[in-house]
Amino acid sequence: MDMLTFFIVGLGVHLVFFSSIFDIYFTSPLVHGMSPQQVSLPPPAKRLVLFVADGLRADTFYKPDSNLTSRAPYLRSIIEEKGSWGVSHTRVPTESRPGHVALIAGFYEDVSAVAKGWKENPVEFDSVFNESRYTWSWGSPDILPMFAKGASGDHVYTHTYPAEKEDFAAKDASKLDTWVFDEVKAFFNSAKENETLRSRLHEDRIVFFLHLLGLDTNGHAHRPMSRDYVDNVRIVDAGIADLISWFDEFYENDGKTAFVFTSDHGMTDWGSHGAGHPSETLTPLVAWGAGVQSAQTVTAQHFDDNFCQEWKLENIRRLDVSQADIAPLMSSLIGVPIPLNSVGILPLQYLNNSNHFKAESMYANAIQILEQFKVKMTQKKETTLTFLFTPFHLLTDSAQVDFMHDANSLIQQERFDEAITLCNNLIVQAMEGLTYYHKYDRFFLGCSVVFGFVGWTSYVILMILKTHTALRKPPVNRDKISSTPLAGAFVSIALLISWFLLVQSSPWTYYIYCLLPVPVWYSVFKEFGTFISLINSVSSYPLSKLIGFVLIFILGIELLECSVLCIIIYHVFNLQVVSFFYRAMLTLGLLVLAGWPLLSELWAQAKMMSFSWIFGCLFLATFPLMPVVGREPNMNLVSCAAVLTLIMSAWFVWKSKSKAPQRWRASQLYVIQMLHLTLCAYVLNNTHSSLRLKQGLPIFNQLVSWTTLASSFVVPLLSSTHLFQRLLSLFLSLVSTYLLLSTGYEALFPLVLSWLMFVWINIEQETIQFKGTSTRLKLSNIDFSENIDISKIRQLKLDDIRRSYFFVFFIVTAFFGTGNIASINSFDPASVYCFLTVFNPFVMGALMMWKILIPFVIVMCTFETIQVATQLSSKSLFLIVLVISDIMALHFFFLVKDYGSWLDIGTSISHYVIVMSMTIFLMFLSVLAQVVTSKRIHLGGKNKLHFT
Repeated sequence: MDMLTFFIVGLGVHLVFFSSIFDIYFTSPLVHGMSPQQVSLPPPAKRLVLFVADGLRADTFYKPDSNLTSRAPYLRSIIEEKGSWGVSHTRVPTESRPGHVALIAGFYEDVSAVAKGWKENPVEFDSVFNESRYTWSWGSPDILPMFAKGASGDHVYTHTYPAEKEDFAAKDASKLDTWVFDEVKAFFNSAKENETLRSRLHEDRIVFFLHLLGLDTNGHAHRPMSRDYVDNVRIVDAGIADLISWFDEFYENDGKTAFVFTSDHGMTDWGSHGAGHPSETLTPLVAWGAGVQSAQTVTAQHFDDNFCQEWKLENIRRLDVSQADIAPLMSSLIGVPIPLNSVGILPLQYLNNSNHFKAESMYANAIQILEQFKVKMTQKKETTLTFLFTPFHLLTDSAQVDFMHDANSLIQQERFDEAITLCNNLIVQAMEGLTYYHKYDRFFLGCSVVFGFVGWTSYVILMILKTHTALRKPPVNRDKISSTPLAGAFVSIALLISWFLLVQSSPWTYYIYCLLPVPVWYSVFKEFGTFISLINSVSSYPLSKLIGFVLIFILGIELLECSVLCIIIYHVFNLQVVSFFYRAMLTLGLLVLAGWPLLSELWAQAKMMSFSWIFGCLFLATFPLMPVVGREPNMNLVSCAAVLTLIMSAWFVWKSKSKAPQRWRASQLYVIQMLHLTLCAYVLNNTHSSLRLKQGLPIFNQLVSWTTLASSFVVPLLSSTHLFQRLLSLFLSLVSTYLLLSTGYEALFPLVLSWLMFVWINIEQETIQFKGTSTRLKLSNIDFSENIDISKIRQLKLDDIRRSYFFVFFIVTAFFGTGNIASINSFDPASVYCFLTVFNPFVMGALMMWKILIPFVIVMCTFETIQVATQLSSKSLFLIVLVISDIMALHFFFLVKDYGSWLDIGTSISHYVIVMSMTIFLMFLSVLAQVVTSKRIHLGGKNKLHFT
């Protein structure tokens, strides 16, 4: 199999393995076909007003200022006099879309749904808005349309401002909120002149939704502890107080309006959200008006935290809820069915109504969740052979009938408390049943994926041994399995699997996961002779050396896995003590690598190069110990990185030119690139200075930034393809882009990494000379574009496994060195301010992804250089890297959890996803590295012939 074919096949196999985790763990929990459950008793309110202050933290809202005055005096008076309050506990990912879905639809979106888009519904779902008679909404164009599109009929009306208003560089982001308040007032003014609209507004079961984005925008731009953010809280409070008077006037104080004020998510001290830190998951909830329990005075209340004392609310009853519980609360207040897909539990303590109404409402809540369970069970029963189906034992058909009979009987006997308890018990059991059927096929699919994984890894290992080692080959007809019976056997297995899946009406993805292992294992069995040769070769090695080699390999893999695992745990939990210990795992690995020359004979042969290697590893080891998030932008460090880059580049050009003046005669391009890097440093400082003064993003700076990004791979192709010239041009081009995306110490990271990579290239040359593995090539004479003498390609040696391990470790270091990927909440919008300031999640995400990939490209180009310099097939080393990465991914696949909290499950899955993403990226970057090192934009150039 040639390299291109192998690349395509390998990419397809890994994409299947990658996507399998979403089918196994992240399939949508939603089902359809349930009947809405209506409470027969009249509701307490005719209309509901929902205020969602996007990005508002609970502590910022509740905690008084240093002079003990409230930041939201009107809502504080509601809490103390005529409303109920508490903390709404959100779930990760703490982003706007899943937060609003939980609030308004009552269920927690899975990650695969969140990844499919902000403005469109990846799956259809019911909501309070859909169940209402009419809903009018005002706010962000990123949030409102998804609920209007998901509604059946034309009764959800949206009023949004232009997307361009969501600008992090705006002088006053609170204008997003005042726009909403002004539009609502204008709406009521128009209703006074429009009889049709006026009559609609006086009907029952209507909802007003006010989405207030100013706080989230100010929090990202200025941090949630800033004056801008706190002042925005006061503006929101004053705006709500003003609007309440408008509602009272329009409805003539009829007492039929219920109000709910909450937030979709919080925000960290450094202005980000997405993970599970308490500052992100704790949001305020205040409810008042028709049907809502008024403030209750208590002498003492017990919570695991001290928030009541800190917020000076210890004597007012606190009522905490899960975020999804707010949807059934709103439904109960205005008498609409609870959203069909809701998993929220009605918080009865918020209701000011009769016990009969509470019992009937809880009964409707229980039946609504039971309906989901019944549909889920029916779907699974229809797609499973009868003798293989195992029902959920706690909720049999007879148990469901008994519940409905007992609950109705208790309500008729006015034993309402007992009926409520019974309903709560049923909800717990139905939720367990939903989980049971949701992961019914998980073990079956998991086994199929693991079987394919092991087969693929085995095949790659056999290919390495067969084509890239000096393994003794068996005679042609010996130990060879006849291909015809073997193919027939595997075709029969494939047909049997297909028939089994067809009978069960399985989804098409099941066919992929179950049939993929068949051709993979067929290819493995075809190489039976290679396996026999391996056994014979291994048996000739001394047992002690064999065991030692295996142990070193396992320890190396475990060190890589621990580094990835521990870094992710750090990012998710963000605890200082734990963070130091786990971040040190990556630092520990670099310290071990620093001692490599001392443990080998390189120290005696090349002391200067060994010193450079040791100091390079030590400097790089400091980055994982630095704070990942929570830092303020430090443009001085970025400027320092630019100056050091210029000094090192100028010194290298001068030194190289003095040694080989002919080869470095055309050095104008490097001078231009260094001048351009200086311009980028100026643009970065000027942009952040302009934003601090609230003068916006200068057009010139934006133009320079986008031009730099667009040319980052074109300009190096203009340089010479000689090794050091091309690598220098790539370095200057990539660092220029990285500087524009930096806000602090991370700007130094590619500089130190490039230094260490330069030393690695040179020290591998010393290793080649010392061990006599192949003829040593002078690095300065290597031309990436020249055809390589295939006769000089050497076979793999044990030392090449060490090179591959170094490469994988450096890739992990490049991935996590500055902590820009392991957690969603590492994202800082300030990093992209040179390119844009108007909120655009896809463009901003793409820019951050490119920032993450730049260190990848540096390491990948270094690995490409080492392959050429050591006269080794590019395919052979890449295959070893692939095996190491796949073994790590398989290990993490077994560590995936399907129990514990949502956060625990999501964290364990992210390990697998990140390692698999690395493997897929490596395939693309391998091709990219070959292109950017060997191609040149000029006529008549020679193409590089890579080893195959």
